[in-house]
Amino acid sequence: MKDFSRLDALIRRFTEEGSVPGCTVAVMQNDELIYHGESGYANRESKKPVDVNSMFSQASTTKLFTYAIIGMLYEEGKFLFSDPVSDYLPEWKDTKKYVVLPNGEVTVKPLDHPMTIRNAVAMMCGMPYCMVPAMDPVTPTLAAMSKQIAELQKDGPSTLRDEVRVMANAPIMFEPGSHWQYGFGSEITGAIVEELEGKALRDVFKERVIDPLELAHTDTFVHDWNKEFIVTTYGKKGPGEFEPITGYGANDPATVPYGARVNLLTSSRDFAVFMQMLANGGTYKGRKYLGEGTVNMLHESQLDAVTIKDFENDYLAGYGYGLGFRTLETQKYGHNGHLGCFGWTGGSGIWAEADPVAKASIVYMHNMFPNEELYHHHRVRAVAYGCLL
Repeated sequence: MKDFSRLDALIRRFTEEGSVPGCTVAVMQNDELIYHGESGYANRESKKPVDVNSMFSQASTTKLFTYAIIGMLYEEGKFLFSDPVSDYLPEWKDTKKYVVLPNGEVTVKPLDHPMTIRNAVAMMCGMPYCMVPAMDPVTPTLAAMSKQIAELQKDGPSTLRDEVRVMANAPIMFEPGSHWQYGFGSEITGAIVEELEGKALRDVFKERVIDPLELAHTDTFVHDWNKEFIVTTYGKKGPGEFEPITGYGANDPATVPYGARVNLLTSSRDFAVFMQMLANGGTYKGRKYLGEGTVNMLHESQLDAVTIKDFENDYLAGYGYGLGFRTLETQKYGHNGHLGCFGWTGGSGIWAEADPVAKASIVYMHNMFPNEELYHHHRVRAVAYGCLL
């Protein structure tokens, strides 16, 4: 039996030193939950502790459901990654790009090649995030996107499909595929899933992932049944000083359109089940969800000598980026898991990784902004893999 006492001690230290309000870790191997630890509060004001069923707002780790589903649709022959985005989202047929001329002037030109689904999924479509208008946009593309989202939101909260439709009017930052830029590619991918399936992305999540994997503490909206499990997200003012953030995640069905972009609410145990399926090469408890080759394809790095410079930083050192998943390519920067480990991070402090060699998954969650991910995640990673391997 593996000894996870050092992981217990680490997460307990996080909360005792006032580094995070609450946190939890789940480790699975060979389809079994072999460790679950929690420390601190799901809600500090009521002194409600974090437990195995606590549901954390996922932000960007939500995307991993989308990318797994796009792999399923690929296996069903519904698209090719080389297909132009405009084959499925016609408004993207005449996409333009910004170009800086030798004299420094910025102009708009047609694309040399159509934006493909691969460009969108691999975050090489040339569009940053723009969920609300930027106060001081740093690129012409962000300025153009801000104008589009401001006009759209005049009538209230918008749907994913509407956001993707209006953003087609904003010229992109560069020729698709020439650089890596984290951002709107995931929304384009989600809209393509909606078009292929003929329903809202949250319904596809439920039908393709949540129900089949029996994720009992996973949802895309706040409902009466799950309110007691949802963790409060906090802003960190200083060590041990936190204040609740209201409205984070946009999960209230009373105010959010059904077709709005999805922000997943899930427990570390449920998300570890999902990651375990991927670690196994697409199967879980005898049921096949994806082919092993498709899983390998999704996490094989798409980056070259140019795009790796756009991607890599201290937090991501050693990883490449594939079709929605980062993948470990070298251990020299300090990663003690196996080469080929893959996963992603969520904005309020979520870290998830699958180890296809050990057939294991590790998921860590806390509920805080700024998330201080480099400090917390790399320590959890080091200790968890030390215990597991």
